[in-house]
Amino acid sequence: MMKNFNDTFLRAIRGEEVSHVPVWYMRQAGRYQAEYREIKKTRTLFEITHDPELCAYVTELPVKQLGVDAAILYKDIMTPLPSMGVDVEIKSGIGPVIANPIRTMDDVQALQTFKKEDIPYIFETIKLLRERLEVPLIGFSGAPFTLASYMIEGGPSKGYHKTKALMYGHPDVWHALMEKLGDMVIDYIKAQVDAGIQAFQIFDSWVGTTSRNDYVLYIKPTMERIFTELKETGVPMIMFGVGASHLAEEWHDLPLDVVGLDWRLSVDAARARGLTKTLQGNLDPSYLLAPWEILEAKTKEILDMGMKRPGFIFNLGHGIFPEVDPEVLKRLTAYIHDYSKEKMEVAK
Repeated sequence: MMKNFNDTFLRAIRGEEVSHVPVWYMRQAGRYQAEYREIKKTRTLFEITHDPELCAYVTELPVKQLGVDAAILYKDIMTPLPSMGVDVEIKSGIGPVIANPIRTMDDVQALQTFKKEDIPYIFETIKLLRERLEVPLIGFSGAPFTLASYMIEGGPSKGYHKTKALMYGHPDVWHALMEKLGDMVIDYIKAQVDAGIQAFQIFDSWVGTTSRNDYVLYIKPTMERIFTELKETGVPMIMFGVGASHLAEEWHDLPLDVVGLDWRLSVDAARARGLTKTLQGNLDPSYLLAPWEILEAKTKEILDMGMKRPGFIFNLGHGIFPEVDPEVLKRLTAYIHDYSKEKMEVAK
């Protein structure tokens, strides 16, 4: 470990004493950065991730610019799917578009086994970053439900009607798809761990569209298997989804380390519902466009809740969007560090 390595993020996950509340931001590498926008003029997302030097630069840039306590590997949740035979393209302004959507059991059975050899550039990027970073590196994967929703719908969706129709009407096909995607997530994360990631987050971005009962019946068994198998790696595990406050207890029940909250469920409310694990969250990113005094007050409120007990990481309740001013994020990061450090020193 580097002499100046900042392990505050990892210590907070373990509920250990820290000098300040650690912070990182979802989509902290992205279009709000002038440097990133310049790169995107000539390179697609997949082209950036295929170039380890460039991908490492994009991943490391917000750490240097903002002073955050962790880096998250720059890639997309679609990255491993081509290895399974999924014909996916990231279209500007639309998102992932899949040319061969899943409709039948034959479609599921035609999916290939994920092979880490198909994406060596991802693991080369991780190794480069581990040599350079002075903060922990977070890897990630999309969760089976969210990946399945893209694979079934053929792209982004508002209602996920085709996904749910398959789930309800053809549970044998659904569970076969969950099994294959579960296998992929396990193998994909293990390969990232072998390359050097120090924590990982599973994004179930769209699982909030399901009811709690449906989650328990159709999704949770696969998530239980994923986290149980990945626990053997010894690497901290984070779960996050959007609009999924009704699933917080189900996530807490999984063998993971950190429950990520979006802005719909406060830290106090989560604790009142029996969540004792480390929590991560949960500023509504829209506050980043508000006047500073409004943003500061909301941030203070979240910090005050989070600091009532050990085990808290500051983050947004969803990702940074393009209109955000990098200077605001830089000022926010410094405020989180300074305010929490001062409060912790007073409490001693």
